[in-house]
Amino acid sequence: MKELGILIDSGIFSEEKEEMVKKIKRALLSLTDKTGIEGFAKELSDLGVEILSTGGTAKAIRQAGIKVIDVSEFTGFPEMLDGRVKTLHPKIHGGILNQRDNADHQQQCAKHGLQDIDIVAVNLYAFEKTVADPHCSLADAIENIDIGGPTLLRASAKNFHDVTVIVDPTDYPRVLREIKEQGNTTLETRFYLAAKVFALTSSYDTKISQWLEKVDVKTNNYFTGA
Repeated sequence: MKELGILIDSGIFSEEKEEMVKKIKRALLSLTDKTGIEGFAKELSDLGVEILSTGGTAKAIRQAGIKVIDVSEFTGFPEMLDGRVKTLHPKIHGGILNQRDNADHQQQCAKHGLQDIDIVAVNLYAFEKTVADPHCSLADAIENIDIGGPTLLRASAKNFHDVTVIVDPTDYPRVLREIKEQGNTTLETRFYLAAKVFALTSSYDTKISQWLEKVDVKTNNYFTGA
């Protein structure tokens, strides 16, 4: 990313060095690709980071003997609609999107009981793998279009000034190293990770669009009722 290097080298991010580093307190992990999740979660937990999670990810973390809080417990609202609604809740997105240095945002968070979520690690449903099956139906394809994942990722990437967002397990070591060194990731790292998010979500949506364009509504069983 040439432009990213220019931004960093120009000193745009140097202001963080003059600010007190805000320590990471809470992480949300919701992963399709669970590669390395037990180790990552354990190290976060050992660093005093509270872990929130959903479904199979929470189960894997819990089975590894690591304390984890289900998102449904955190929000006070159950997962529902066959998993279509898990993380789409103000306590999740308010915790991600609030600007920590914005006094008005902080006042609203205090009023509504919103707590910061400082790390978001998310993978997306494997849409491309699903539709690679020549027998994949439109209904199956639709169920594998991720909604909550991209929403979490885009929210976190938008607020990269305050939130560390991870889509690639190979970034776990870098994130852990920086947290151990200073209690949080650097602003440069958060920007780098945010840029990876928008590259991923752009590619993800393009693949969905390209597959849907091939659906013939005149012959497909979804529309004909056959």
